Amino acid sequence: MDSKIQWIKDELDLLKQQGTLNRIRTIGSAVGPNMVVEGKCVLNFCSNNYLGLANHPLLTKAATDAIAEYGVGPAAVRSIAGTTDLHVKLERKLAAFKGVESAITFQSGYCANLAVFPALVGKGDVIFSDELNHASIIDGCRLSGAKIIRYAHCDTADLQRVIREAKGGYRHAIIITDGVFSMDGDIAPLDKLYEVAQEHQILLMVDDAHGEGVLGTGGRGIVDHFHLHGKVDVEIGTMSKAFGVVGGVVAGNPIIIDWLRQRGRPFLFSSAMTIPDTAACIAAVDLLEKSTELVDKLWENSHYFKAGMKQLGFDTGESVTPITPIMLGEVTLAKQFSSELFNEGVFAVALGYPTVPQGKARIRVMISAAHSKSDLDQGLEIFARVGTKLGVI
Repeated sequence: MDSKIQWIKDELDLLKQQGTLNRIRTIGSAVGPNMVVEGKCVLNFCSNNYLGLANHPLLTKAATDAIAEYGVGPAAVRSIAGTTDLHVKLERKLAAFKGVESAITFQSGYCANLAVFPALVGKGDVIFSDELNHASIIDGCRLSGAKIIRYAHCDTADLQRVIREAKGGYRHAIIITDGVFSMDGDIAPLDKLYEVAQEHQILLMVDDAHGEGVLGTGGRGIVDHFHLHGKVDVEIGTMSKAFGVVGGVVAGNPIIIDWLRQRGRPFLFSSAMTIPDTAACIAAVDLLEKSTELVDKLWENSHYFKAGMKQLGFDTGESVTPITPIMLGEVTLAKQFSSELFNEGVFAVALGYPTVPQGKARIRVMISAAHSKSDLDQGLEIFARVGTKLGVI
């Protein structure tokens, strides 16, 4: 063993001894309510395919048609020779869908967060960040060089406190929160955060990755949910969850969006979204604009499954969205639970530290509009068997 990397092997061995080493399973089919994982047909309860669009025929047709016309990718960054009319069309559609003046797309939601913070704040500035914000927000904040001040989760009184304590010690400031918190399924009090931002004249940003396609009228997101159109300065999002594809978006004030075209580093220094991805995203927006059927079905399925799990005696935490955490506590129990579920035909992954805090390991069930009632009933039956076997219920 090379001595330079011995410490890495030691850390991996420790994870194995503790039973916390992450085992990544391999999927062998299209993503849907049922799929093939490591040669086994299982019920899919863990992807972010909220609306079942990842294998929707209209999206796959849009992608293949676009490849026939444009090829696979532009082979350039957006600012040099990578902006096609498809990229422009998608950005205009996203802006209209979200009810904002302007939008810019990135290669992923993660890239969007890495782009926006360093472009808007730096040394001498401050970011007020919810303590449970996503890792991409945390990394974007760190990359900016601005001072990061955390406030208690969804606690506007604590936000007021930290803002007052920091008063006069910065040039520019941003309040940033997830819209829907991906591990717990709770929703940020964006209406109250807006009031705080207004009072102190601070930019307000929300990462709506798990709200787009889920919250609001026809899945228009958390800003629509709280009727805050034109009041939130920056909305960050992704097309990799409810839209079923990949890509990130920043939407809002056109001055901010224009600045990101000049200073958003992933926009300037990494190749543009591929052609099929861009075309499929356009098709996804078209679908959501035409009907609320898929969003309505998602919520119907979510309510049905949550009620069933609570009736069985499972702890589903504080979730008020289709994200359904099954709280188990210790990561070893969560991993054993996940393994037993897989053996019974349900694919649902255990989540432990550092994804969630120590002692709060869980199985996170992601319900989809594509699940049938029989899928949900089958899942409830299997959870009941495994929960009883392991003494959880």
